[in-house]
Amino acid sequence: MNKDTFTFALLFSFLIFSCAKNTNTNQSNNDIYTKVDSLMSLMTIKEKIGQTIMYSGDWDVTGPVVSSNNMTLLKNGSLGAMLNVYSAKKTKELQKIAVDETRLGIPLLFGYDVIHGFRTIFPINLGHASSWDVEDIENSARIAAEEASSEGLHWTFAPMLDIGRDPRWGRVSEGAGEDVFLTNEIATAYIKGFQGQDLSMHNTILACAKHFVGYGAAQAGRDYHTVNMGEDELRNVYLPPFKAAVDAGVETFMTAFNEINGVPATGNKFIFRDILRDEWGFNGFVVTDYTAINELVPHGFAENEMHAAEIAIKAGIDLDMMSGAYKSYLEKLVHENKISVDLINDACRRILISKFKLGLFDDPYRYSVEERKINTIYKPEFLEAARKSAAMSSVLLKNNDDALPLSKTETIALIGPLVKDKENIIGNWAAAGDRKGKAISIFQGIKSYLNDANILYAKGCDINTNNKSGFKKAISLAKKADKIVLVMGENYHMSGEAASRTNIKIPGIQTELIKALRKEAPSKQIILILMNGRPLDLSEEDSLTDAILETWFPGTSGGYGVADVLFGEYNPSAKLPITFPRSIGQVPIYYNVKNTGRPIPLDNPKEDYKSNYIDSPNTPLYPFGHGLSYTNFEYSDITLSSNKIGVSDTLLVSVNIKNTGNYDGHEVAQLYIHDKVGSITRPVKELKGFEKIFLKKGEIKTVKFKLTSEDLKFFNGIEFTAEAGEFEIAISGTSDFSFMNSFELIR
Repeated sequence: MNKDTFTFALLFSFLIFSCAKNTNTNQSNNDIYTKVDSLMSLMTIKEKIGQTIMYSGDWDVTGPVVSSNNMTLLKNGSLGAMLNVYSAKKTKELQKIAVDETRLGIPLLFGYDVIHGFRTIFPINLGHASSWDVEDIENSARIAAEEASSEGLHWTFAPMLDIGRDPRWGRVSEGAGEDVFLTNEIATAYIKGFQGQDLSMHNTILACAKHFVGYGAAQAGRDYHTVNMGEDELRNVYLPPFKAAVDAGVETFMTAFNEINGVPATGNKFIFRDILRDEWGFNGFVVTDYTAINELVPHGFAENEMHAAEIAIKAGIDLDMMSGAYKSYLEKLVHENKISVDLINDACRRILISKFKLGLFDDPYRYSVEERKINTIYKPEFLEAARKSAAMSSVLLKNNDDALPLSKTETIALIGPLVKDKENIIGNWAAAGDRKGKAISIFQGIKSYLNDANILYAKGCDINTNNKSGFKKAISLAKKADKIVLVMGENYHMSGEAASRTNIKIPGIQTELIKALRKEAPSKQIILILMNGRPLDLSEEDSLTDAILETWFPGTSGGYGVADVLFGEYNPSAKLPITFPRSIGQVPIYYNVKNTGRPIPLDNPKEDYKSNYIDSPNTPLYPFGHGLSYTNFEYSDITLSSNKIGVSDTLLVSVNIKNTGNYDGHEVAQLYIHDKVGSITRPVKELKGFEKIFLKKGEIKTVKFKLTSEDLKFFNGIEFTAEAGEFEIAISGTSDFSFMNSFELIR
């Protein structure tokens, strides 16, 4: 480019950006498309490729550090996005280089794993899903966006929408569990929370639907492993949450690490172009997971990294996270006529559109204002919201003889390796959360309710060692107490990415300590508080304890929230979003299974030559939808508006729910159906609705649901359709029930 042409280009660029600054930030998509097209007319192929490249910053004790190689890319306009860099100061510093020192001044996009909170950490996603409260989940994402955007971040790699049926897989902690309907609702809540009503507002961040697709079905529950399934299962189980994300307006998608039916996701044209783009009309951009393009080579799907780059761009992958393949090979692939430059233009255009939507061309530094950070991080109302979420997400699995709630006059022996823990309580994907200063331990939470004299503390043992030297003190204190409260579970490294387990029991000798306490203090009630990132095999613990409270990893204010439940300040209302097995041998186990040709008779579950085990019941220890309260709820008078509906009709279903106990409380009413006969076999139960209600003791409320033929549709191998026939229907507080009512869909 000669000097005059270059000067004109800069002037034209300045006019475009000035125009952007002088327009209403709530500009139309057509305005944005026009500006993007004008900008791209000025860009060289190298600059366009630069927008498709993302590299990471590294952190040390003083903050983020950018390598010299990445800094060189940034200064010559060959870097479009960065991850793992935040703080108002550092992002402004790097953004200033992108805007002032590159030819066209295109701002950077900063992304980070804001999974269940940024500074104020909420319960892990699986835990928060237990609340079945989409408003609270949306609010948590809104708070996360407020905090993250105040420290220079534009984009989060969340929500994870993988259906998780296998507790061996560590990343079940990051999702919403095993059910499609519940995950769809939660997906929408997270996306609305992160992205808000208007992306041009400075307190919004881009959401990212991940991992597309099938990642949660990895063989043997082993992370990154192979996935094979029929198209009916793909479309009926694993794709719907991502379609819900598109319908909710999600701006970005992330590829999965796994292959699916022989084709790695990052090179899978069928799922990204045929389904995501053509069928669903998704117009945002797609980013790889970390180094996923390079991994097409060890998958055995690409000959080398150049071939991998060719496969990925043709499959519809826009942004290359960390592999370097696009940086090294896209231009060469164009010159060798192996790819069309139109593929690069499309990818670049989609990324630039998102930057315009965020208002970064209007003001590149709008997310990097130090004063806003100071006034946003750890607001008291944010910490209080996290406390509430921790209480709402704690599932009361068992409560024999009213072991809970605790009395403020009781003396408790508080025992276990996680009693005073602050490091693990905020979980694995804890973003920029403070594991030492801000996190509230269970000990602190309980201490806020009890006098010091009423707490007898002993650690007892560590999480994952065989040292029993602490047993003696724990037993001695237990004998002096009115009740024994144990805080046990996993450490946060035991769940999350690359944290699959073949043994899903409570690790180490923690259960041995429970056995010792039960033996030496047989008359004392034992309450087990769990912190963990997956369903555990609690078969032994269930037989040894009087009460079990599953708190997952409850977050920054978790100690207070859990204590609120323990002392009855909050009546537990959470329900399991995922099944707890009796043993690892049942895994994968989930509620919406198929019936088989030899189902177990309800009146004779041990009948020979049926689909059962010879050494265990088929049933789980704790089923999907299970969760106790300190009160009791009675369901009665289920009423259907008709026993037949047509494809254009609406079925009204109602039930009366009465609080028959002695506490006010919330109940989650769950609507299930069973399509009795289909052109392909249907699950024995499917969740199709839920409503969370509050009932004072003695109060009765009528809960109403609406069902249409849209709710009855499934993919039958050819199309999504609702087939005529008989459907069973029920409303219950758990998935463990028998159908008593039915209706017919007629055509």
